[in-house]
Amino acid sequence: MPDADLAQAAQQWANHALVWVGFGTLAGLLAKAIMPGRDPGGAVATLAVGIGGAVVGCGILAYFVPTYRVSPLTPVGFVVATTGAFVLLFFFKLLAGYIIREDGEGYGPHFGRRRSYRRRRAPVYYED
Repeated sequence: MPDADLAQAAQQWANHALVWVGFGTLAGLLAKAIMPGRDPGGAVATLAVGIGGAVVGCGILAYFVPTYRVSPLTPVGFVVATTGAFVLLFFFKLLAGYIIREDGEGYGPHFGRRRSYRRRRAPVYYED
């Protein structure tokens, strides 16, 4: 029955992928909640940072402790995935200029007074 074995293997791979996506998303949301300041990106960026953090964090843990099976389902795996997502989000904000700007005008892309390009209207006076 090679078809049954193939179907079971495909189901296991799909299950593992959905577990990594689900817990990676939770790790990304937690990392964005912990990181101070405004965060760039929306839901897709949170998903990507969370999944990338889960892969990077669990991969680093598996590299340094090869006898330990790492899964994001375990509490240790979730903490490592959140830490990995936090580190990825930090480097993303660093490279995007949200932490340090090169022009020396402060921190963040909107530091200081924001300029308004809205046209100012003259006041309207009504007579009775």
